[in-house]
Amino acid sequence: MELQASNSPFTPEQAELLNRLLPTLTDMQRIWLSGYLTAGIQAGGSTAVPAQTAITDTAVNVQTAPAASKEVTVLFGSQTGNAQGLSKKLAQQLTSQGFDVTLSSMGDYKPNNLKKVQNLLVLVSTQGEGDPPDNAIPFYEFLHSKRAPQLADAKYSVLGLGDTSYEFFCQTAKDFDKRLEELGAERIVPRADCDVDFEEQAAEWIENVLSALGQAGSAAAAGASVVSGTTDTAQPAAESPYSRTQPFPAEVLENLNLNGRGSSRETRHVELSLEGSGLQYEPGDSLGVYPENHPQLVDELIEAMDWNGNESIVINKNGDHLSVRDALLRHYEISVLTKPLLEKVAGLADHEQLYDLLEEGREQDLRAYLNGRDLLDLVQDYSLKGIPADEFLSLLRKMPSRLYSISSSMQAAPDEVHLTVRKVEYEQHGRQRYGVCSVHLAERLQPGDTLPVYIQHNENFKLPHDASTPIIMIGPGTGVAPFRAFMMEREETGADGKSWLFFGDQRFATDFLYQTEWQRWLKDGVLTRMDVAFSRDTDQKVYVQHRMMERSRELYEWIQEGAIVYVCGDEKNMANDVHLTLEKILVQEGNLSQEAAAEYMSNMLQQKRYQRDVY
Repeated sequence: MELQASNSPFTPEQAELLNRLLPTLTDMQRIWLSGYLTAGIQAGGSTAVPAQTAITDTAVNVQTAPAASKEVTVLFGSQTGNAQGLSKKLAQQLTSQGFDVTLSSMGDYKPNNLKKVQNLLVLVSTQGEGDPPDNAIPFYEFLHSKRAPQLADAKYSVLGLGDTSYEFFCQTAKDFDKRLEELGAERIVPRADCDVDFEEQAAEWIENVLSALGQAGSAAAAGASVVSGTTDTAQPAAESPYSRTQPFPAEVLENLNLNGRGSSRETRHVELSLEGSGLQYEPGDSLGVYPENHPQLVDELIEAMDWNGNESIVINKNGDHLSVRDALLRHYEISVLTKPLLEKVAGLADHEQLYDLLEEGREQDLRAYLNGRDLLDLVQDYSLKGIPADEFLSLLRKMPSRLYSISSSMQAAPDEVHLTVRKVEYEQHGRQRYGVCSVHLAERLQPGDTLPVYIQHNENFKLPHDASTPIIMIGPGTGVAPFRAFMMEREETGADGKSWLFFGDQRFATDFLYQTEWQRWLKDGVLTRMDVAFSRDTDQKVYVQHRMMERSRELYEWIQEGAIVYVCGDEKNMANDVHLTLEKILVQEGNLSQEAAAEYMSNMLQQKRYQRDVY
C-alpha cells in the first residue's frame, strides 16, 4: 500500500521518504517503529530513532498492529537453583527495558492467571528420567490437563537446562514448548536446550528474547517493577566475587573417613575453609565442586591416542592455553559419553562404524554403548588413534561441577563448609571405574590442598521460618548431610520445634554416620526422636520406608500438626519408595483414597511442606 500526500498529513517529500523506507522494513522493525512513535508521543519527548538498535523479525502489519504488550510473565521450574537464578537476571533486564514483569516459581504461580498472560517466558530444568523439578510438577500437570486454557493471544519462549549424558535431555522444556504451541500460543524465539555448561547458550537465548520483546519496551517509560510471587530473594549484604564461573580455591582443613573398620563403604567428611571468600550459605544449600579426572585415566588416554602430554593447546575462546595432560586432568570431561559427542567424533573422523551406531532405529544399541563407558573406551573401541589432540579435545565439553548438599551451618562453623561424600569405585566393561569427584576427594585431597568451589543456593530446601514448626527428615546414607546442617543451625538458634530423623545404611557398627552427634542432639533435646534402619544387620533387609510404616500413626499425627517433610538422597529408588510410603500412610491412617492421598501430597509440595533434595 502506497502512502499518498493528498490523503495524509505528510508533505510530498515526507510521503516519498516513507514510501521508500516502509517496503524495506522487516515486520519487527515495523512493530518497533509503531511502538516507538506511540511511546514518544505519550511521553512528549523526541522521537529521534537511535542509530544503534538491534531489530529482529516477527510477523505484523505496521498499519494495523497495536503497540506490543509491555507485560511479561517469567516462570521458572528449578531443582538446584540454576533456572531460578537465570530467571531473576532475565526479569531484571526486562524491567530495565520498561516491561512490567511478573517473576514466579511455577509452584507459586496460580494457573488460572495463565489465560491473562500476553508474553510468557519459561525457564525449566529436567530431572532424572525426563521429569519436571518438584516445584514445577503442579503447573506442569495443569498445563497438560483438560483444564488448561487456550492461549491464542499469548506469545512464549522456553529455555531448558539439562545434561546431555541423560537420555531425556531437557525433556521437560521440550514438553512445555510443545504443549504451549498446542494451546495456540505463538513462539517468540525458538526453544534453547542447554547442557551443564549453560551460561553462554542461556545468555544467547536471553539476548534473543530481549531483542524480540525489548524494542517496544525500550521506548516505554522506565520504572516498572518486578512482581515476585515466589521465594525469598534476599541476597547477602556483601556479595562475594566468587561464583560458578569464578570458583573460590578453598583450603582443605579436614578429610576423614566416617566409616568404621570392615565397612564395604568409604564416606568422606571434608571440611573446607571459606575464609576471605565472602561466600555465604544457609542449611539446605549445596556446594559446587570442580574436581580433577583420575590421573591413571588421563595417562591411559594420552597413550591410547599417541599424544604428547606436554603439548600446549588452546582451551577456550579467550585463547588460554594448557598442556594436553593438564587440560585432560582439570578442564575437560572424559568420564562420560554422550550422543552429541559421538556425533561430533563421527564427523571429525568420518567414521563409518560410528555413523552406523548413530543411525535411526539403533537407539537401544546406542543407549547400551553409552552406559558406563568413557572416552578411553571410545578411542579404543573405534580405533581413533592419530587424531591431533587440539582437534579432538575441542569436541569435548568442559568439566562440569558436582553439587553436594552442605552438611554444616555457618552459624555453628563460621568461614567453613562441610561435605559428606561417598566414594564411588566399581568394575565395568572389564576395567576399573572411578567416581570423578568422590575419588578425587577420597584419594588425592589432603589438608592444605585447595579445591575450586562455589555456593549453589537452593530455595526449595529450607528450614521453616517459624522455628516452632515440626520437621521430619528422611535421609539414608549421605542423604543425611543437610540434616546435620539443620541440627547445627537449630542448636545455634535455639529452635523449639519438634524434629524427627529417619536414617539408614548398611551396618550399625560401621556405617552409622555422625552417630555421636545424633546421640548428643537427642540427649540435649535438639533432636526429638530418631529411627534407624541398617539393611545388612538382619536376614531381611530393612530400609527407612519400613521404619516409617512401623511409626505410621505418629508420622501421620506429626503431618496433621503441620510438620514439614524433607527427603534427601537417591532419587531413582529411595525417594520414590519414600513417596509411595507417605501416600500409603495417608491412606492407612487418614482413611483417604489413593487419589486423595496423591492430591494431599501434591498440595504439601505446593505449600512447601514436602521438600526434596534428590539426585
